[in-house]
Amino acid sequence: MKTVVISEHGSYEQLRFEDRPKPEPGPGQVLLEVKACGINHLDIWVRKGVPGHKFPLPIVPGCDASGVVAQVGPGVGHLAAGQRVLLSPGLSCGLCVQCLSGDDHLCRHYGIFGETRDGACAEWVAVPAANAIPIPGNLSFEEAASISLVFLTAWHMLVARAELRPGEDVLVQAASSGVSSAAIQIAKLWGARVIATSGTPEKLARARALGADEVIDYRQQDFAEEVKRLTGKRGVDVVVEHVGGETFEKSVRCLARAGRLVTCGATTGPAVKLDLRVLFFKSISLLGSTMGSKGELLELLQHFASGKLRPVVDRVLPLAEIATAHRLLEERQVFGKVIVTP
Repeated sequence: MKTVVISEHGSYEQLRFEDRPKPEPGPGQVLLEVKACGINHLDIWVRKGVPGHKFPLPIVPGCDASGVVAQVGPGVGHLAAGQRVLLSPGLSCGLCVQCLSGDDHLCRHYGIFGETRDGACAEWVAVPAANAIPIPGNLSFEEAASISLVFLTAWHMLVARAELRPGEDVLVQAASSGVSSAAIQIAKLWGARVIATSGTPEKLARARALGADEVIDYRQQDFAEEVKRLTGKRGVDVVVEHVGGETFEKSVRCLARAGRLVTCGATTGPAVKLDLRVLFFKSISLLGSTMGSKGELLELLQHFASGKLRPVVDRVLPLAEIATAHRLLEERQVFGKVIVTP
């Protein structure tokens, strides 16, 4: 089968194709015929490398996928060949206190397909049956492959960590990203007013189409001053952050008293400035967030079945053009997700 493999960290040429044997599902596993795979910033970090972090190279990237169950392994009774499924990207031991309490994303052994074990940028992949979830509603394979990582991340950020409440104001940075395009929809679902930032009129228009009440062109406007104007100098209750160094300090300034900033990434760099006086004088909370539980994923998928949430697919490319998919995402030339198909 055709498989994308990263053997060394580096540029796009490290995304190489190999022919590998088609896997066989073991006990408790299913064999998935991959129909579509979503590309995330995680794939870029795995390809480029992260200082101080060791990835198990060589590795097949790709944590978001959808496809058809081709074969079930011994002991699998809730799935059958022919079912349309999407891949839950997180893996955990299933035995520890965190896993058994429904917080599997906090498991000491937590990992993600394409980061800690081979992922789904291939024609076939064998996965634990617990990670194969029936596709909700009438979503296409391409749409289903755009959901899991970004919507689960945004859901956990807003619902679990920031504890968003109806009527609150939310600032969503970098509206065109996968996580932020999901966060806009989730915040609206929970009855918030959404202010979104982006760098082009086209992306701002798409943010409005997703439900953003106000938009800010950060290339033309000081977003902190605009937030101040839009909220009558009060500030927002919640900021959704993952940009990092370029925006973090101003994002903190945008918070109202007792506001919460929740971050899941540092795309422009991890080093930030923080005035502790602002933190304690305004009773601000700074919250870190990574992924979310399988239970949360099942909960949010119900809203896709009802049509209250919808996938955001920018474009679909053949797997052979995975380097182009990486480049487009890295250069911020997409709104939502880029999908590759074997």
